[in-house]
Amino acid sequence: MNEQYTGDSKAIVTNQQGIHEKLEEIVEKHLTHPFQKPYQAHTKDAFDEINAIVQAFDGPIILDSCCGVGQSTRLLAKRNPDALVIGVDKSAHRINRNVEHTYDGDNFYLIRADLNDFYRLVKAANWPISKHYILYPNPWPKSKHIQRRWHGSAVFPVLITLGEEIILRSNWLLYLEEFQEAADIAGLVGEITEVNDAEPITPFEAKYQASGQQCWQLLVKAASY
Repeated sequence: MNEQYTGDSKAIVTNQQGIHEKLEEIVEKHLTHPFQKPYQAHTKDAFDEINAIVQAFDGPIILDSCCGVGQSTRLLAKRNPDALVIGVDKSAHRINRNVEHTYDGDNFYLIRADLNDFYRLVKAANWPISKHYILYPNPWPKSKHIQRRWHGSAVFPVLITLGEEIILRSNWLLYLEEFQEAADIAGLVGEITEVNDAEPITPFEAKYQASGQQCWQLLVKAASY
């Protein structure tokens, strides 16, 4: 995309000091009590449609969670021409926005779905996911909202089984440190590094760069499935 971003993104403000005191308790609870919420119909229908395409594809699958307008999905598809890239976002408005495309190949799809349901359906279908990207998720910086963060959610035990590698990026280092700690509780290893890409992969990343904010990446080697 050629859209220009101004340096007006505000830094994360939180009332939380360090990793959340209840993180271990929350993660342990979710690891021992499987998430069994009924599937939403629109997500089940969307999954059934894309699952037929995935099952017929002979090659690696890349999952791009919370893909927004799909810029990251298109860039990942361009960088990985032998892979099938699936971008998923809960917002039909974002998925259908008329953004300037950087890539119009035929190896990516944008899907509107609730990831809390979609993840469980993907797990059951045993998709061969090589890389799973979660780029700049909503940080939910207030301490009381810990369970709205992915590592505090009930679907976390399923999420961490999806992909040989899970790649998160954020401009809030504490978010990644918490996810890393949650992954460690689940028996997985993660490494945090600085993001120094010349080409931003999402509109958020471009805005953070323009604001002079440091972005970070967490790479987790996921569990086998």
